[in-house]
Amino acid sequence: MIRHDVALALLVLGVAAVLLACLALLTLPGPFPRLHATAVATSLGLPLIALALAVDTGPGRGAVKLLIIGLLVALSGPITTMAIGKALREQSARPRERRTS
Repeated sequence: MIRHDVALALLVLGVAAVLLACLALLTLPGPFPRLHATAVATSLGLPLIALALAVDTGPGRGAVKLLIIGLLVALSGPITTMAIGKALREQSARPRERRTS
């Protein structure tokens, strides 16, 4: 019973983080602030959801798979965000380079 309550609390926190990130994605102006919104969803929301599902599943192979998925999402999310930010910065810098040359 306690395991189910912990899983439910983690699930509520994860879903709340994802929903707040979605709301921020819709309201924030410009691409760079929106990147911060997506970083919250991938760094906090989805790993919490995966952890909640792993806790609810209980010990075993399925829980390990869910934890690995959550870990991969938590590690790859910030890297993807940084790559998109770098591409946006380079794209926004290109017109300036053309004007000067």
